[in-house]
Amino acid sequence: MTKLKICGVTLADDAARASAAGADYVGLNFWPKSKRHLAPERAALIASAARGAGNAEVVGVFVDADPDEITAVMALVDLDVIQLHGRESPEEVVAVAVATKRPVWKAIAVAASSDLDRLESWPAEALILDARSPGSGRTFDWELAKEARRRYPARLFALAGGLHAENVGAAIAAVQPWAVDVASGVEAAPGVKDAAKIAAFVAAVRGAAS
Repeated sequence: MTKLKICGVTLADDAARASAAGADYVGLNFWPKSKRHLAPERAALIASAARGAGNAEVVGVFVDADPDEITAVMALVDLDVIQLHGRESPEEVVAVAVATKRPVWKAIAVAASSDLDRLESWPAEALILDARSPGSGRTFDWELAKEARRRYPARLFALAGGLHAENVGAAIAAVQPWAVDVASGVEAAPGVKDAAKIAAFVAAVRGAAS
């Protein structure tokens, strides 16, 4: 069954709603420049709300943060997974995994076939294929995601970028990703989720996966 991550959660009620609806992962964005940025001091409450309402694991999203910055956040909130969404090198991915003792996911911006070269070199548990402008609500060419799966059949790929309830079923049918990742597609405003959109997205994913 396709895993489902709802990202950019900034409110405890939204975290609880996403987890209760059946999300496998709830993403908290710690990049200060993001419009969905969450202050670490508030993150423990939101993580607790997600865990208390369902079985969702909590993913911390970081952009070009060094291991000390990430472990400082983890001193305030327990994260199940670390997602790196910047220009981190494979060596930096390893350093984060060693420092945090958590699985690490790496986001890869995809716009051309050449962006898929050397994906086998990433020492990450999963790779998130995303548009060049993450969080913008824009999709990328899913043929590239299909190509990634063909070239690297042993890798776990999550699909992100412009997903919503109306297109995620087609995305899953076309790509057969390990997981799908949504932020703007279930929002009323940046960082504020919409209950009806969450429910519709989860239903669409589960329907496609079955």
